Amino acid sequence: MGTWQATAYDPDDFANRRHIGPSPAEMARMLDAVGVSSLDELIDQTIPADFRQDQPLSWPPLTEAGMLSELRRVAARNHVRTSLIGQGYYGTVTPPAVQRNILENPAWYTAYTPYQPEIAQGRLEALLNFQTMVSDLTGLEIAGASLLDEATAAAEAMTMAYNAGKGKKKRFFAADDLHPQVLAVLATRALPLGIEVVSGPVEDLVAEDVFAAIVAYPGTDGHVRDFTDQCAALHEAGALAIVDADLLALCLIKEPGAMGADIAVGSAQRFGVPMGYGGPHAAYLSCRDSLKRLMPGRLVGVSKDASGNRAYRLALQAREQHIRREKATSNVCTAQALLAVMASFYAVFHGPEGLRAIAQRVHLTAATLAQRLRAHGAAVEPAQFFDTITVEVGLGQAGILAAAEHRGINLRKVGRDKVGISVDETTTLDVVARVLDAFGVPEQPELSATPALAPEILRESEYLTHPVFHMNRAESEMMRYMRRLSDRDLALDRAMIPLGSCTMKLNAAVEMMPITWPEFAELHPYAPQEQATGYREVIEDLSAKLCEITGYDAFSMQPNSGAQGEYAGLLTIAAYHRARGEDRDVCLIPTSAHGTNPASAAMAGMRVVAVKADDHGNIDLEDFAAKAREAGDRLAAIMITYPSTHGVFEDTVRRVCDITHEYGGQVYIDGANLNAMVGLVRPGDLGGDVSHVNLHKTFAIPHGGGGPGMGPIGVKDHLRAHLPSDPTSGEPGAVSGAMFGSASILLISWAYMRLMGGDGLTQATRVAILSANYLASRLEGAYPILYRGANNRVAHECIVDPRGFAAHGVTVDDIAKRLVDHGFHAPTMSWPVAGTLMVEPTESETLAELDRFVAAMLDIAREADDVVEGRVSADESPLRRAPHTVEDLLAEWDRPYSREQGCFPAGAFRVDKYWPPVGRVDNAFGDRNLVCACPPWEGTVS
Repeated sequence: MGTWQATAYDPDDFANRRHIGPSPAEMARMLDAVGVSSLDELIDQTIPADFRQDQPLSWPPLTEAGMLSELRRVAARNHVRTSLIGQGYYGTVTPPAVQRNILENPAWYTAYTPYQPEIAQGRLEALLNFQTMVSDLTGLEIAGASLLDEATAAAEAMTMAYNAGKGKKKRFFAADDLHPQVLAVLATRALPLGIEVVSGPVEDLVAEDVFAAIVAYPGTDGHVRDFTDQCAALHEAGALAIVDADLLALCLIKEPGAMGADIAVGSAQRFGVPMGYGGPHAAYLSCRDSLKRLMPGRLVGVSKDASGNRAYRLALQAREQHIRREKATSNVCTAQALLAVMASFYAVFHGPEGLRAIAQRVHLTAATLAQRLRAHGAAVEPAQFFDTITVEVGLGQAGILAAAEHRGINLRKVGRDKVGISVDETTTLDVVARVLDAFGVPEQPELSATPALAPEILRESEYLTHPVFHMNRAESEMMRYMRRLSDRDLALDRAMIPLGSCTMKLNAAVEMMPITWPEFAELHPYAPQEQATGYREVIEDLSAKLCEITGYDAFSMQPNSGAQGEYAGLLTIAAYHRARGEDRDVCLIPTSAHGTNPASAAMAGMRVVAVKADDHGNIDLEDFAAKAREAGDRLAAIMITYPSTHGVFEDTVRRVCDITHEYGGQVYIDGANLNAMVGLVRPGDLGGDVSHVNLHKTFAIPHGGGGPGMGPIGVKDHLRAHLPSDPTSGEPGAVSGAMFGSASILLISWAYMRLMGGDGLTQATRVAILSANYLASRLEGAYPILYRGANNRVAHECIVDPRGFAAHGVTVDDIAKRLVDHGFHAPTMSWPVAGTLMVEPTESETLAELDRFVAAMLDIAREADDVVEGRVSADESPLRRAPHTVEDLLAEWDRPYSREQGCFPAGAFRVDKYWPPVGRVDNAFGDRNLVCACPPWEGTVS
C-alpha cells in the first residue's frame, strides 16, 4: 500500500508558476554559475545597501481563480449604458474572428516593434494595409502606421505644419467645433513651442495670419462642411490645411484630399476597436507626398531582400529620436500597432462595400432620429450631418438627460440648453425608439430612406481597391490570412526576445482576459462617473500601489506611452517652475540617456544640454556639476535613467539629485529600467521628483508589435497640482484625449500586481537581476561585457561588446541577423553604445531558454572567429548571408559552409524551427524608392 506523503508544492503559487521562469533548482544552478551562494548575496553585491528600501511591498498575492473572481466583482461595479455621447468615441462591433485571432492571440500581442524587418513581415503587412486604408479614405498619398489617439495626432499635425513653415509664423487656427479634448491637447502642445492657437468659427479664419489651420469634419456638433475654399485660401497664403476627419464618414462624404487638404488626422477607433473607457485606439495621420519626411511616428515601406524578393520594413528610420535626439520633430514611440492591425483587419473583413453599408446605415439611423424629432417640433441642428445631431431643449436639458439614462442611454450635455446625440454601428431602431421616448415622442420608427447629406458633399472617388480588401471574406479564408501573417513573425510566444531596456516579459493569459469583457470594453470615457465605479476602483488602487512601489505621492494615468509619459513629466516640471514665477528652460541629459529623453525635452520647450559619461558608462559627476553650475537659475531639470542605461546601479545618483536641487532644478528619473528596482529600490527615495512608469515593460502590458503602451507619471507632492488636466475642459494641460489614457489596459497591470503580491513582484526583480548576471557570466569568455557596477555585477541587463570582430568585417547587424537563424529576436542593437548589443533576459525566461540563447551567441562567436582567423571571408560567412530562408535551403547551394550550418545552427529547433519569410532586407533601397501603400499582389512574398 502507498503511504500518504505531504507536499510543499502549491499549485496556486502564481509567482513561481507564471511570471518567474526559472525553477528553484534552476536558480541554484544559475547562482553557482554567477559565483554566489544565494540570491540575497547577489542582490547585496549588485545594489548599494543605502539605496535599498526599508519596508517590503505590503499586499498579498491572489490565485488565478481568486483574481478572476476579483475582476468579476470589479466589473460588476461598472454599469454599461448605450452611450450616444460621441465626441470621438463610438460603439463598434469587433468581428469575432478579429477578436479571437488578433486581439486575443499572443502571436500578435506579444510581438515587439518591427525594427528587425526579417522577423516582422506579418505585422508589417498588416500595418501596410492600415496605411493603405487610411491613404485611400483620406485621399492623401502617404499615411503613417498609427499614432496614439485623435487628440495627439492633431497636435502632431500642428507641429508638423509648424516645422514645414520653419517656424516663421507662430499663429495656428483651430476650428471651435473640434472635439474639446482635441482643443485641449493642441493647447498643451502649443504652449512650450511658443505657438499661439486661435480658436473660433471656421468663418473667422484669416489664412494670411497663420502657418496652418485645422478643421473638424464632421464637427463635434455634427456639422458637415466642404472646406475646399478654406484649403485654397490657406494655400494662397502659404499655409497648410489640416482636416480632422472621421474615417467611417469618409466612406460617404468627400475625402480631405479632394478638398485640397495637406494633412488629415483622426481616430480608427470605430473600425472594430472597443471604447475601453478611453483606449487604446489607433489614431491616423496622412499627408501629401511632399510632407512625408516631416511625418511623426512610424512609416511602413516596401523594399527588397538579398534575393530581390519584396520585403516590408520601417521606412525613413533616420527620423527616429535615437538618432536625431533633441532635433527630432516627434517621438517615434507614439504608435498603437496592435489596434491599427485590428482596424486594418476590420477593413479587410468588411471590404469597401461593407464599410459603405455600415456608414450608410449609421447615417440613415441618425437621419431617422432627426426627422422624427423635427416632426414633433424639436429644433434639431445641423441640416447636414453624418451621425451626430444637436437638439435644443432649453430648460428641459437635465430632465431629458435623466430620462435617457433611465432608459439605459447616455446622451451628451451641450452647453446649458442642448443635447447631443451620436449614433453608431451598434445603434438599433429600438435604441432610437428609447431616445425618442426620452424626448416625449413615443413611437417605433422605421429606418428613413432620405439622407441628410447634399449630393455635392458625397464622395465620388473609389477606395480600398487593392485586392487585399476584396479577398473572399469567408471566415475560413480570413482566419487563414491572419494565421499566415502571424506565422511570418517571431514574437514572445515563439522565443525569448532579449531586448535591453524593453523588458519583453510574460503577458500572462489571465491578465489579458478582462480587457474584452463588455463591462470594461464598452464603457465610454465620458460616461457619468457613477457608471464607472469599477474602473475608478482599479485606477485608485493601481495608483496607490505604484506610489508604494516608487516612493511618489501621486500618479496621473493619462499618458498613453512611455514617451508621452516623459513629455507629461517634463510639462509638469515646467508648470511647477512657471507657477513659481521662475523662467527655467535648461534640461541636462546624459549622453547615454534614452533617445526619447532629448526628443521629449525639446517637445516640452526645454533646451537640452548634454552631460558626459565617464569610462565606466556612468554620469561624469564633474561635468554634470559644471553644467548645473553654468545653468544656474535656468536649470529646469535633469533626466536620468536608473539603473543606468548601461545596466549598472550607479552609486552617485543621490549626489546628482542633490546638486540638481541645490540649483532649484527638478529630477526626472526615467522609469524604463524599473524592472530592476521593484520591491528593492524606490526612485522617489533616491531624490526623484517625477518618473514615468512603463506599464508595458515592468508591469506586463504587452507590446503589441509597437503599441499599446502606457506611461503614467508619479510625482512628489509639490508637483501634484501640475499633473495633466481633464481633457474635456478644453484648456491646456491635457496630454491625451481621455482622462485615464488607455484605461482598459490598466487592468492588465493591476491584475499582474494583485496576482504577484508584493513579495512576488520583489522576487521577479531579484530573478531578473540573476538572469542578467547569469548571461553575463556565460558570455564573457566570448564577448567582453562592457560595463559592470560594484563587485563586477550588472543590473537587469548587460551590454555585450562584439566590436572586436568589426575590424574584420563582422558587424553587429550580422550578429543580429544570424540570431534569426538560431530562432531569436536580436537584442537591442548599437544603443546605448554603437556596435554593441544590450541584452535583457527578464525574469520570465526559463534556464533552458537562457541556455539556448547562450548556445546561439557562443556559436556566433565561433563563426566570427572563423572570419578573424581567415578561414572564411566575412562576405562568404553564414553571418553575412543570414538570415537563411527556406528558399535558400532549397536552392542550389554554392556557399562555403553546409546547409546544416547555415540553416540549423546551435540552439535552433529542428522540428519547430522559425523560418524567416525573407532574407536580409535592403533598407537603403527602400528609402530611395519609397512605397508606403500595398503594392500589387503579383510577385509578393507569400
